[in-house]
Amino acid sequence: MTAKRASTLLARQWQHGGWLSTLLLPLSGLTAWAVARKRERYRDGARPAYRAPVPVVVIGNVYVGGTGKTPMVIAAVEGLRARGYTPGVVSRGYGVKVGPHARVGTGALEASRYGDEPALIARATGAPVSVHPKRALAAQALLQAHPDVDVIVSDDGLQHLALARDIEIVVQDERGVGNGRLLPAGPLREPASRLREVDAVVTNTSVPGAPPPAAGASGRPRQVRMWLEPGEARQIESGGTRPLASFAGQPRIAAAAGIGNPERFFATLRAAGIAPETTLALPDHHDYAESPFRTLAADAILITSKDAIKCGALGDARLWEVPVRAGFSDPELFDWLAQALPQPPGNRKPAA
Repeated sequence: MTAKRASTLLARQWQHGGWLSTLLLPLSGLTAWAVARKRERYRDGARPAYRAPVPVVVIGNVYVGGTGKTPMVIAAVEGLRARGYTPGVVSRGYGVKVGPHARVGTGALEASRYGDEPALIARATGAPVSVHPKRALAAQALLQAHPDVDVIVSDDGLQHLALARDIEIVVQDERGVGNGRLLPAGPLREPASRLREVDAVVTNTSVPGAPPPAAGASGRPRQVRMWLEPGEARQIESGGTRPLASFAGQPRIAAAAGIGNPERFFATLRAAGIAPETTLALPDHHDYAESPFRTLAADAILITSKDAIKCGALGDARLWEVPVRAGFSDPELFDWLAQALPQPPGNRKPAA
């Protein structure tokens, strides 16, 4: 069996169950033990968590891989800023060797030094971004470099309990919890019951305006639908823009995505009336050290913003970025978030 077929089989079993998932179930028991043990040690104080002097909002997931966290992080930063806060972002910096000290930057950051998602968040929001696998160190460096920051948004890190948090938001997609099993028999990093403990569950859907599922009897967690609305396409080489709809009906159009769920991007294009003749699904966080587009017979290649942040040096005039903006079923989502934070904007506690 090829690696691709094995991966496809595992993805199908993660969603629906089957013989392979059942075979791996004993290993999921070890995962369950490790997750419970870790939470117990932080809960009992055996392992200390860093409490930042400003509120912390963690946006993560329980389903392994991409579910749409980055658009949610960008929307949260913009929503909090519109309500008077000065947000900063911490992230792991996936795939980057950061070293002992966190890297802090703003504006046009190099994806090779900060990671593709942090670089995209910095470009899209203008907020300061700090990266380090230990998010407590990232948070400390962020506040030292930008003392005006009065709320921290953590890109991922739901399971990174070393950073204490005030609000937890889970982003999932239409796959939900899959077969409901923990890794490796299923796709979950934590038990599905964890979703009942967070403050909000945001479901990334391909159907704009679809009603969210009902919240629990206590009103928690807050249930929200999110969808991604594409904007004008931007040519990577020149920076020029054109309406995305202008690609509809054109021949020799290709699409490529190196994200956790490439099919979501292709579905977004199809919903916009664009039917690419060729689609290229690349590994998540693809590094683009070499161009994967040379053999594509296409006049235009539509790619995601996460890919575009790394493709500037390829010198391929066929590449067009398709930026997306998150839409939400809950018009009061960020009012709720701002009100749920324990401090008003600008009221930073003194550092411990």
